[in-house]
Amino acid sequence: MTPMIDVVFQLLIYFLVTMKPEDVTTHLEVLRPSPESRQQRSEVPPNLVKIQIFADGYTINDKALGIDGLSDVLQKLANLDKTQTILIMASSLSQHERLVAVLDRCAEVGLNNLSVISTN
Repeated sequence: MTPMIDVVFQLLIYFLVTMKPEDVTTHLEVLRPSPESRQQRSEVPPNLVKIQIFADGYTINDKALGIDGLSDVLQKLANLDKTQTILIMASSLSQHERLVAVLDRCAEVGLNNLSVISTN
């Protein structure tokens, strides 16, 4: 029995050493744009607007505001760029209605690129 196990281990070692793994990356098809179709884009990437929701109020980019001031700022942002990225950070101590109010205000003015996260 021992010689048979010995032969099996030697065959296993032989196959592992002589095995040539196939290079998977050579078979991937990547579509790259041609240099002629490259357009000169001089637009500035949009800034991230951070809205924080607390138990006692709101902040936009660390500036404290009430719900009416928040609506005014969101309207101004929507007038500038409706594809503006909005990060809404809701505190775990804030009420759910405050988050819904912010989402409603964003929907009213047409801002739809929203990300909502929860913070402690």
